[in-house]
Amino acid sequence: MLQFEEAIRMRKKFNSNPLVAGLALFGLFLAGCGASQDSNATDESAAGGGNEDTCDIASDYPNGPVEVIVGYPAGGGTDSVGRLIADGLSEALDTPVNVVNRDGGGGVVGAEAMANAEADGHTLGILGSDVILSHWMGHTDITLDSYTSVGQVNRDGSGLLVAADSEWETADELLADIEQNPGQLKGSGVGQGGIWHVGMLDMLQASGLEADDVTWVPSEGAAPAMQQLVAGGVDFTTNSLGEAKSQLDGEQVRALAVSSGEREGDFPEVPTFEEATGSTATTGVRRGLGGPAGIDEDIVAELSCHLEGIVESGEFTETMQNLGLGIEYLDGSDFADGLAADDERLGELLGEAGLLP
Repeated sequence: MLQFEEAIRMRKKFNSNPLVAGLALFGLFLAGCGASQDSNATDESAAGGGNEDTCDIASDYPNGPVEVIVGYPAGGGTDSVGRLIADGLSEALDTPVNVVNRDGGGGVVGAEAMANAEADGHTLGILGSDVILSHWMGHTDITLDSYTSVGQVNRDGSGLLVAADSEWETADELLADIEQNPGQLKGSGVGQGGIWHVGMLDMLQASGLEADDVTWVPSEGAAPAMQQLVAGGVDFTTNSLGEAKSQLDGEQVRALAVSSGEREGDFPEVPTFEEATGSTATTGVRRGLGGPAGIDEDIVAELSCHLEGIVESGEFTETMQNLGLGIEYLDGSDFADGLAADDERLGELLGEAGLLP
């Protein structure tokens, strides 16, 4: 138990460097193997669901199947994260945990379904910067206060992607064309006022351009936006690089930049927006597990404990890397603080663009 707690402490300390964190945890794992011959405990921890005795905090929970709501169609980054979490929770809780795609309204349908669900821990959802953004546009009355934050597992910057046969080789070239031909180029990635739309607004404002210099084509998420890009229906998208990984691997699209403070580990060849243009844009999305406001504290603590075990598992790490999605764990409190900071900043960007109702 002490070794487990020390592993958690060291993981949090080295959270910004997954390689260092992994080596630290591996060293503690070897030390634990030398001190104990309990192979069952080792196998259970490696499975990624957390130790049953450690995480069994809420009595009589769960007492039936659990549902994880995803507010976007299958195939995007939010859906992929949701399915990974659901698989891990199903094993950890020893009960069916099913993903339900409630897409529509640029994520608003799923967001409202999660917020309005019964707060018994049996209806959860993927909560993120995109989910809490909708109220700024007047699409919904729900806010961050409508949710319970369990924990963050992922964070990704906004990418700038064009088709493989595009005439633009650099972000500067694309931005120059936008400036010279205002309103002529089309961008996409999500619905109007959604997270990837705000990502584009951040890029434009950082470069001294106006919101209406690009015609935004609303999409129900990154997956259909990428289909539009490959088909030639739009000129660029601003969704995350991970959501474009299959198209990048298939050389159907090219990434010109990413709005992150540093290059993303799975895409080291893609420059940050600052490296590519000299201007700073850092809008991205954080994702994690949440539910309606008012879930019992013991249930939240149990879910958070299991979630941390899932994130630390080799299966989660390997799958996220294969998907090109960044791993960043925060507990429920820090996750809520991060969402609140995002909410304020994203609202400011929408206001500066003159898009608030």
